[in-house]
Amino acid sequence: MKSIDIKRKLIQIAAFGFTNFHMGNFAKGQIYNGKWKQFCSPGLNCYSCPAANLACPIGAMQSVASSSMKFSFYVVGVLMAIGVVLGRGVCGYLCPFGLLQELLFKIKSPKIKIPKFLTWTKYVILVLFVIVLPALWVSSLGIAKPWFCEYICPVGTLEAGIPLLLVNAGLRNIIGPIFSLKLGILIAVIVLSIVCYRFFCKVMCPLGAIYGLLNKVSLLHIECDKRKCSSCGLCSKACGMAVNPALNSRSPECILCGKCVGVCKREALRLIMINRKDVNKDIDIKDSKSFKNNI
Repeated sequence: MKSIDIKRKLIQIAAFGFTNFHMGNFAKGQIYNGKWKQFCSPGLNCYSCPAANLACPIGAMQSVASSSMKFSFYVVGVLMAIGVVLGRGVCGYLCPFGLLQELLFKIKSPKIKIPKFLTWTKYVILVLFVIVLPALWVSSLGIAKPWFCEYICPVGTLEAGIPLLLVNAGLRNIIGPIFSLKLGILIAVIVLSIVCYRFFCKVMCPLGAIYGLLNKVSLLHIECDKRKCSSCGLCSKACGMAVNPALNSRSPECILCGKCVGVCKREALRLIMINRKDVNKDIDIKDSKSFKNNI
């Protein structure tokens, strides 16, 4: 399992470096606006982050009600294409904020598990703050209000708000209640990410909600070989996302990190890009009872 974790961390670090290529802009208080900004990052990364090389996909999606419909369709199409190939593997390998949450969770502290019903919150946020509210509140110029970015997103506060305020006195003079609200959300997310594995991913991330829905059809997926599975429950115990891969290998919560594959002693689980036609991936109902306490 350590080998899998090390490889994944190297990919995460490389993705972070590419997504935030312009680190020198932090000292200047400037935002990169070059040609790469017309492309969206596959993971959640703020457009206004001084180091950001790519645009934020959620920020771009919120323009769906604006006059630039072609750009919105382009963004949705790109996200769908990425999701069909990688599913929520984007969260596990390519998202900078996902990497940060994993590092925070390594801090020694009491650990908690959240109730499963809270995982539905991210779908509410996706529908309400990314789709419905931006569509209802459009300016006279046809520009949609970025509700999620403006009122919720802790990523923007961490990557853009705080760094720009530190080097720009003019911005500090106009701090208002909205920034205080978002700073409070950021602090809460950081604290909760220390005690709960990837709290933001589980509860609040609308991008994770999109990719999670595409886990059902993504080419990259976890596959369980029923013939080898002994129903030992080691895979579900190893999963930080509270998924039982032997029972539901295509769960929308699975970030395809491969930890379950690493602990499976019978090699019943595989992280693959194609299906093995000779494998029955579904667990019998009678077998699923032995998993009851591990889901």
